[in-house]
Amino acid sequence: MTPHTVFTVGHSTHSSSDFLSLLQKHGITAVADVRSIPVSRFTPQFNRYAVERMLSDVDIKYVFLGKELGARTEDLTCYIDGRVRYDLLARTSDFASGIKRLLKGSQSERIAVMCTEQEPLDCHRCVLVARVLEGDGIAVEHIHGDGHIEDHASAMRRLMANFGLDQEDLFRTLAERLQDALDRQEQRIAYVNEELRIDGTSER
Repeated sequence: MTPHTVFTVGHSTHSSSDFLSLLQKHGITAVADVRSIPVSRFTPQFNRYAVERMLSDVDIKYVFLGKELGARTEDLTCYIDGRVRYDLLARTSDFASGIKRLLKGSQSERIAVMCTEQEPLDCHRCVLVARVLEGDGIAVEHIHGDGHIEDHASAMRRLMANFGLDQEDLFRTLAERLQDALDRQEQRIAYVNEELRIDGTSER
């Protein structure tokens, strides 16, 4: 691994012991929680303070970055017709601050960016956070539920294949096809605030 690799992981419905095993298998020393709302009715073992205690017991550090890097931002300028726009979110000062903390932390820790979804492609940790990190020269590796690792470039190729955009195109570059795939996936997974959609506050 390169010195500044950052990992991502989804807690999904893992038991506490299985989740810890995933982290320990890959030598994770710190977890950055990027859930906007770090509570779960179905997996209470991953409520913020429960997971913090669980990690502390095995000497893994925990930091909550849901305010900075969460997908359900409170910044209304990031919403268009009630839906979060990742490009707008990535330009906020809070998001930049969260990325800066990850970059600094990665110099001394093996950090896993944690969210809920097991499949990286279904989560903003991959479609947004990992993308920005890679743009800053940080290698990103996604830890899957069965323990295998997928580098971010492979995840992006898989995303393109999901939309039939993985074949060469005479009229569009690889970068254009990747952007198309990312835009389509964002439409599928980005948070929608129905109240904003109804009252039109987010429209420009």
